Amino acid sequence: MKILFFGDIIGEPGREAVKVLLPDLRRELKPDFVIANGENSAHGFGITPKILEDLFSFEIDVITSGNHIWDKKEVMQIIDKEPRLLRPANYPPGVAGIGCRVYTAGNGLKIGVLNLEGRVYLSNIDCPFRTAKEAIKILKAETNTIVIDFHAEITSEKNALACYLDGEVSAVFGTHTHVQTADERILPEGTAFITDAGMCGSVDSVIGMKKELALQRFLYDIPVRFEVATSKIKVHGVFVETDDSSGRAVSISRISREYLRG
Repeated sequence: MKILFFGDIIGEPGREAVKVLLPDLRRELKPDFVIANGENSAHGFGITPKILEDLFSFEIDVITSGNHIWDKKEVMQIIDKEPRLLRPANYPPGVAGIGCRVYTAGNGLKIGVLNLEGRVYLSNIDCPFRTAKEAIKILKAETNTIVIDFHAEITSEKNALACYLDGEVSAVFGTHTHVQTADERILPEGTAFITDAGMCGSVDSVIGMKKELALQRFLYDIPVRFEVATSKIKVHGVFVETDDSSGRAVSISRISREYLRG
């Protein structure tokens, strides 16, 4: 199976870039399934029903998220109704939404998608490692092809989860830090891994936000309302191919494409 994954989509510039560049990537890579992290797609923080509808209109199959999934109150209108929108599975029982599901890819085969959130420097939620093990048992009943969006702050936690699950899932894609790492690889037991897939947004920025506003925060330590940067837009992500029978990864490559706004 061919799987295309986009890192965090940052506001309107990121959405526009994915909309324009995805058709070319489809023609070139011929993915069977497309996933994107959309937790920053609404002005840099959260997601709304209208923006979710727009992302699905680009022919993205599943939208994953992370700690910013709750930033727009409108998300509560859809999070229990839309199975193609995932929130981290390791939130406590009773939290709205779902964290994993099996979907049917364009080639007719099944694929499991699991969304997790790290705990280091983020919320003190349930253990992502133990949550992953339990979720994988459920997903494995239907498919061996399973991919994880691990939305976490530090590289060691992401690396550790990938090692912990090596051979049990097809791929672990790190998200949240918005900077694409150059460590894509296939682990010894067949799991593809990258510490961070990057972002779809401005690279002339501080992780997608206007530089001057971020500098105010760092220089003066006062509250600053961040705004999405709009210049030098790039789309970052990962492309993985898996064996249809075993679910093991056979290749992984980074995606980095510049979008020239009109």
